[in-house]
Amino acid sequence: MPYRIICLGLEERKNTSVPILGLDGKPIGSVDLPPVFSLPVRKDLIRRAFHSAHTARLQPKGRDPLAGMRRCGESWGIHHSVARVPRLDNGRAVIAPMTRGGRLAHPPRVEKVLHELINKKERIRAIASALAATSRPELVRLRGHKFSVNALPIVVVKDLEDVATAHDAREVLKNIGVWEDVVRAQRGKRVRSGKGKMRGRRYKVPKSVLIVVSRGDAPAVNAFRNFPGVDVVAVNMLSVLHLAPGGVPGRLTVFTEPALSYIGSRFEVIRG
Repeated sequence: MPYRIICLGLEERKNTSVPILGLDGKPIGSVDLPPVFSLPVRKDLIRRAFHSAHTARLQPKGRDPLAGMRRCGESWGIHHSVARVPRLDNGRAVIAPMTRGGRLAHPPRVEKVLHELINKKERIRAIASALAATSRPELVRLRGHKFSVNALPIVVVKDLEDVATAHDAREVLKNIGVWEDVVRAQRGKRVRSGKGKMRGRRYKVPKSVLIVVSRGDAPAVNAFRNFPGVDVVAVNMLSVLHLAPGGVPGRLTVFTEPALSYIGSRFEVIRG
């Protein structure tokens, strides 16, 4: 069943028709955007939904409850001219938080609530709002994306999903006017600061183009995914993590015709 979104006082947007581009970048027709692209952009909901989806991936961690406590020391009491902390017979302090090998004062606990929950209707509304942001050129440019097309979002023919090589994928990105954004992401690649560089996440790469296809086993998934900052996702797996990285709406997005048709059937907007 489609997601029903009720929006009071929603006015019709003008020029909701966008061209359909071929693989050579030339328009071969036009298509009307689904009503979901006319919704107002709710940055507060998008930020909340992103935070919920991001924290859902965090793994709880904690310490052994007996860490630093497996010692047989006890305090010597007063009149020994030493601090009254647990000690061994040789005088070495143990167990206390400020001692070498002692317990932590406030260690991480697995009981800590890491995942911020969100209502289902809020999450759906946030995804719809993030979709609407992809059609606002001012929001897309505000994220730093570079493109040379007049109408957003970019809609390409179904043949895009059959592109099987990175060479052909690069030519398609050049033809539709978004290759400059991939170059921007490549130039922005940098080494992560801190110890994260030693833990399997050495580099940070800016987000570039998002390509939405109709199925997850399309050859285009392997052809586009290795370009810097480029993500390819099946339309049924689309989330706020893809549409608004970092909780900031307005990602440069390319839809195929079947993917755009699926979005139109999935989100039903009821005008109040």
